[in-house]
Amino acid sequence: MALKKGKPTPTLDIPGERQQARDLDGLVQALQADDPLMRRWAARDLTPHPEAAAALVAQLRRETENSVLQVILTSLTAIGDDTAVQGLIDCLYLEDAMLRNAAIEVLKELPDQVAPFMDRLLQDPDPDVRIFAVDVLESLRHPRVEDWLIEVISQDPHVNVCATAVDLLGEVGSDQAKAALASLKQRFADEPYIQFAADLALKRIEAE
Repeated sequence: MALKKGKPTPTLDIPGERQQARDLDGLVQALQADDPLMRRWAARDLTPHPEAAAALVAQLRRETENSVLQVILTSLTAIGDDTAVQGLIDCLYLEDAMLRNAAIEVLKELPDQVAPFMDRLLQDPDPDVRIFAVDVLESLRHPRVEDWLIEVISQDPHVNVCATAVDLLGEVGSDQAKAALASLKQRFADEPYIQFAADLALKRIEAE
């Protein structure tokens, strides 16, 4: 009597995103895979590897899948070193408004790491970048926020940069901002919005 062959033992169907080697080199390679699911897993698993910040930043600039993009941003936030912060700052110069705004939101979550870069950002030749830097200050929980804003409204020659800064100064300003606000009104005496915003900021300060 012939022996019947037993049924082959079923093999586990391991998803493609987990078949890639999970060491640093394997994860960096998976970060560039065609499958967005593989890229997403790789971006997540690179979080404990600060040395992968440059690879994450590079993928951030070319990533087309929003779900992967969000994981990359989360990993860069967790790493939060100079490479990650500089990579996020570089996004402020891009035409891609979605990525630029996403980078701003991440930078707001890294006050201590962003602080060493802020003086340079607030003096950038591009007024749009200076405005983005003020946007970062909006939620930056750092003790120098008011000092930076006072510096902007005292020195920046661009009315739109000063307008953005004075709006925020109206929310966080103290008595030490009064002189700078009065000087701002004199510098832009013919700009109705500056007059309005500076007066509003002064009233808020007086009311506190």
